[in-house]
Amino acid sequence: MKLVLVAVGQRLPDWAQAACDDFAKRLPPEARFELRTVKAEPRGHKAVEQLLAAERARIEAALPKGARLVLLDERGSAFTTVALARQWQQWQQQGADVALLMGGPDGLDPALKAAAQQSLRLSDFTLPHALARVLLLEQLYRAWSLNAGHPYHRE
Repeated sequence: MKLVLVAVGQRLPDWAQAACDDFAKRLPPEARFELRTVKAEPRGHKAVEQLLAAERARIEAALPKGARLVLLDERGSAFTTVALARQWQQWQQQGADVALLMGGPDGLDPALKAAAQQSLRLSDFTLPHALARVLLLEQLYRAWSLNAGHPYHRE
Protein backbone atom coordinates (compact mmCIF):
# COMPACT_ATOMS: atom_id res chain seq x y z
CA MET A 1 0.00 0.00 0.00
CA LYS A 2 1.13 3.50 -0.81
CA LEU A 3 -0.26 6.74 0.64
CA VAL A 4 -0.50 9.43 -2.03
CA LEU A 5 -1.41 13.00 -1.18
CA VAL A 6 -2.91 14.66 -4.24
CA ALA A 7 -3.02 18.38 -3.47
CA VAL A 8 -4.20 21.32 -5.54
CA GLY A 9 -1.66 24.13 -5.57
CA GLN A 10 2.03 23.71 -6.19
CA ARG A 11 3.84 26.52 -4.41
CA LEU A 12 4.10 26.53 -0.65
CA PRO A 13 5.85 29.14 1.49
CA ASP A 14 9.42 28.12 2.28
CA TRP A 15 8.63 27.34 5.94
CA ALA A 16 5.80 24.98 4.97
CA GLN A 17 7.80 23.28 2.24
CA ALA A 18 10.67 22.71 4.66
CA ALA A 19 8.32 21.20 7.25
CA CYS A 20 6.60 18.96 4.66
CA ASP A 21 9.96 17.80 3.32
CA ASP A 22 11.16 17.04 6.85
CA PHE A 23 8.16 14.87 7.76
CA ALA A 24 8.16 13.15 4.36
CA LYS A 25 11.86 12.26 4.83
CA ARG A 26 11.16 10.86 8.30
CA LEU A 27 8.76 8.30 6.88
CA PRO A 28 10.67 5.12 6.08
CA PRO A 29 10.59 3.51 2.63
CA GLU A 30 8.09 0.90 3.80
CA ALA A 31 5.62 3.70 4.64
CA ARG A 32 5.57 4.55 0.92
CA PHE A 33 4.32 8.14 0.90
CA GLU A 34 4.16 10.25 -2.24
CA LEU A 35 3.06 13.84 -2.84
CA ARG A 36 1.50 14.70 -6.18
CA THR A 37 0.60 18.34 -6.69
CA VAL A 38 -1.70 19.58 -9.39
CA LYS A 39 -2.03 23.09 -10.71
CA ALA A 40 -4.89 25.19 -9.40
CA GLU A 41 -7.15 26.59 -12.08
CA PRO A 42 -6.63 30.37 -12.42
CA ARG A 43 -9.34 32.23 -10.53
CA GLY A 44 -10.40 34.60 -13.33
CA HIS A 45 -13.98 35.15 -14.41
CA LYS A 46 -14.92 31.48 -14.52
CA ALA A 47 -17.74 30.04 -12.47
CA VAL A 48 -16.69 27.98 -9.45
CA GLU A 49 -18.17 24.86 -11.09
CA GLN A 50 -15.84 25.32 -14.08
CA LEU A 51 -12.82 25.81 -11.83
CA LEU A 52 -13.58 22.71 -9.79
CA ALA A 53 -14.22 20.62 -12.92
CA ALA A 54 -10.85 21.63 -14.37
CA GLU A 55 -9.10 20.78 -11.10
CA ARG A 56 -11.02 17.49 -10.88
CA ALA A 57 -9.61 16.45 -14.26
CA ARG A 58 -6.07 17.17 -13.04
CA ILE A 59 -6.67 15.32 -9.78
CA GLU A 60 -8.11 12.29 -11.56
CA ALA A 61 -5.07 12.18 -13.84
CA ALA A 62 -2.80 12.14 -10.77
CA LEU A 63 -4.65 9.37 -8.91
CA PRO A 64 -3.13 5.92 -8.61
CA LYS A 65 -5.33 3.37 -10.37
CA GLY A 66 -7.70 1.59 -8.01
CA ALA A 67 -6.80 3.78 -5.04
CA ARG A 68 -9.13 4.28 -2.10
CA LEU A 69 -10.17 7.96 -2.19
CA VAL A 70 -10.05 9.83 1.12
CA LEU A 71 -11.14 13.47 1.09
CA LEU A 72 -9.61 16.00 3.40
CA ASP A 73 -12.74 17.98 4.16
CA GLU A 74 -13.96 20.23 6.96
CA ARG A 75 -17.12 18.10 7.17
CA GLY A 76 -15.21 14.82 7.37
CA SER A 77 -14.79 12.47 10.31
CA ALA A 78 -12.55 13.65 13.13
CA PHE A 79 -9.67 11.31 13.94
CA THR A 80 -7.35 11.24 16.90
CA THR A 81 -3.74 10.26 16.27
CA VAL A 82 -4.44 6.81 17.67
CA ALA A 83 -7.50 6.42 15.43
CA LEU A 84 -5.47 7.52 12.40
CA ALA A 85 -2.84 4.91 13.25
CA ARG A 86 -5.55 2.24 13.40
CA GLN A 87 -7.02 3.49 10.14
CA TRP A 88 -3.58 3.23 8.50
CA GLN A 89 -3.41 -0.41 9.63
CA GLN A 90 -6.83 -1.08 8.12
CA TRP A 91 -5.77 0.53 4.85
CA GLN A 92 -2.69 -1.68 4.82
CA GLN A 93 -4.81 -4.78 5.36
CA GLN A 94 -7.05 -3.79 2.45
CA GLY A 95 -3.97 -3.57 0.24
CA ALA A 96 -5.06 -0.84 -2.18
CA ASP A 97 -3.21 2.47 -2.42
CA VAL A 98 -4.82 5.36 -0.55
CA ALA A 99 -5.18 8.75 -2.23
CA LEU A 100 -5.68 11.63 0.19
CA LEU A 101 -7.30 14.50 -1.71
CA MET A 102 -6.68 18.11 -0.72
CA GLY A 103 -8.62 20.65 -2.76
CA GLY A 104 -7.79 24.20 -3.69
CA PRO A 105 -9.32 27.47 -2.47
CA ASP A 106 -12.83 26.42 -3.51
CA GLY A 107 -12.59 22.85 -2.26
CA LEU A 108 -13.19 19.76 -4.37
CA ASP A 109 -15.57 19.03 -7.21
CA PRO A 110 -18.85 17.35 -6.12
CA ALA A 111 -18.11 14.37 -8.39
CA LEU A 112 -14.87 13.69 -6.49
CA LYS A 113 -16.70 14.00 -3.19
CA ALA A 114 -19.30 11.51 -4.38
CA ALA A 115 -16.61 9.05 -5.52
CA ALA A 116 -14.70 9.12 -2.23
CA GLN A 117 -14.91 6.18 0.14
CA GLN A 118 -13.99 8.26 3.18
CA SER A 119 -13.74 11.82 4.40
CA LEU A 120 -11.28 13.03 7.04
CA ARG A 121 -11.29 16.34 8.92
CA LEU A 122 -7.89 17.64 10.05
CA SER A 123 -9.25 20.27 12.42
CA ASP A 124 -12.34 22.16 13.47
CA PHE A 125 -10.40 25.30 12.60
CA THR A 126 -10.16 26.68 9.09
CA LEU A 127 -6.54 26.12 8.11
CA PRO A 128 -4.48 27.71 5.36
CA HIS A 129 -3.57 25.16 2.71
CA ALA A 130 0.13 25.19 3.59
CA LEU A 131 -0.52 24.57 7.28
CA ALA A 132 -3.03 21.80 6.49
CA ARG A 133 -0.41 20.02 4.40
CA VAL A 134 2.16 20.27 7.21
CA LEU A 135 -0.38 19.09 9.77
CA LEU A 136 -1.36 16.10 7.64
CA LEU A 137 2.24 15.00 7.06
CA GLU A 138 3.10 15.40 10.74
CA GLN A 139 0.08 13.29 11.74
CA LEU A 140 0.90 10.63 9.16
CA TYR A 141 4.41 10.44 10.57
CA ARG A 142 3.05 10.29 14.11
CA ALA A 143 0.57 7.53 13.14
CA TRP A 144 3.32 5.53 11.45
CA SER A 145 5.54 5.99 14.52
CA LEU A 146 2.79 4.73 16.79
CA ASN A 147 2.20 1.67 14.59
CA ALA A 148 5.94 0.98 14.50
CA GLY A 149 6.14 1.05 18.30
CA HIS A 150 8.22 4.21 18.51
CA PRO A 151 7.67 6.43 21.55
CA TYR A 152 6.77 9.47 19.44
CA HIS A 153 3.20 9.46 20.70
CA ARG A 154 2.60 9.63 24.42
CA GLU A 155 -0.69 9.32 26.22
